[in-house]
Amino acid sequence: MKTAPIFAAALALATALSTPAFAQEGIETLIGQVAPDAQGGAQVDVRLLNTGTAPTVATLPETVEARLAHAGAFGTGRTVILRRDPDGSAAPTIAPGSFATVRYRLAADGFENGALLSVPAWGGQSVTLAAAVTPEGAPQVAATTATPPPPVPATPPPSDRTVGNAFLANLSANEPIYAVYGPGTNDEARIQLSFRYQLFGSRAREGRKSLGDGLYFAYTQRMFWDLGAKSSPFRNIDFQPEVFYVTPPKALSEAATVSAQIGLRHESNGRDGDFSRSLNTVYIAPMAAFSLGGDVRLTVAPRAWFYAGDLSDNPDIRRYRGNTGLFAEIGEENGLRLSISSRFNLGSGKGAISADLSYPLRRLLGGGPDFYLFAQSFTGYGENLLDYNKRISRLRLGVALVR
Repeated sequence: MKTAPIFAAALALATALSTPAFAQEGIETLIGQVAPDAQGGAQVDVRLLNTGTAPTVATLPETVEARLAHAGAFGTGRTVILRRDPDGSAAPTIAPGSFATVRYRLAADGFENGALLSVPAWGGQSVTLAAAVTPEGAPQVAATTATPPPPVPATPPPSDRTVGNAFLANLSANEPIYAVYGPGTNDEARIQLSFRYQLFGSRAREGRKSLGDGLYFAYTQRMFWDLGAKSSPFRNIDFQPEVFYVTPPKALSEAATVSAQIGLRHESNGRDGDFSRSLNTVYIAPMAAFSLGGDVRLTVAPRAWFYAGDLSDNPDIRRYRGNTGLFAEIGEENGLRLSISSRFNLGSGKGAISADLSYPLRRLLGGGPDFYLFAQSFTGYGENLLDYNKRISRLRLGVALVR
């Protein structure tokens, strides 16, 4: 998001809300800053922390009705409207343990320095922002909460398959979902599907928190499509089911969160004879996410693994894949994002590195669809299981549903 110029009379929030400003499970809310903007109005920055174990799309209204009054003027005042900033109108998808920032604006005709701003509709809570000027001339803001209004019953439409179906509520994205194409190779197109399923999600949503909340089953499938060959066959398909556990995220500060993941993964290509490939690995991956200011986030996740079970299909795969790797990602919530992953064997000097670069297509087209322009590169050994001992380089372009 673009940050508006802040006047000398900027407002700084001194305390955080004790309850979420947006009543959404797994999302904790902090109002990071309230300040006058260049148009004579005010901007309200809200920081959202995903305390769950799966990516969550924040539920945010486009407009919020608020009440403006002066201290001591009980029962009087006027209604004003806070509007989502047009530069960040898309609801952010927040990774586990990570932050997102959203901004609302109050028009110039609604801004009154030193007034009380109450926002009862935010997430079923009432938030009062009291602006008062200190003797030094620096405005300060205090926040209080009131009793939420009773919930409004709603009847889901017949097309809503979430009713009575825990599967959909427990389902979320795992690895990126994309389709990319690069001509001139024997596997020109690459398609990936991936999802995760929270095994005890219903119990967690009922408020019965336990260690089992972080237990997931996941499935990823990568398809390598030789579009240039006769009948355009799929040259290889890698199947990757796994079970893993993600620890609850721990916020080290407002800008840093850590967690860890440990899992058992099976990989195979479903073929027989000389083309059969399969392996099992047990891995551990500590993870850290950092807010770098604005809506820029950095994620770092080193990974180590060891091989378990029979490796007769590919007995020397450790030489080409190694036992360690690193994932790093940096980018904006609603802008450009770069992801890099690697695996390597320090003893043999072999390994691989891949990079994904993505950008929201809606920002290029001025609206939907909600796809991402996606560029992917790979160099090293084993882009797929069939070619685990072959060194290749690839560059492909396409679109992604999840990046």
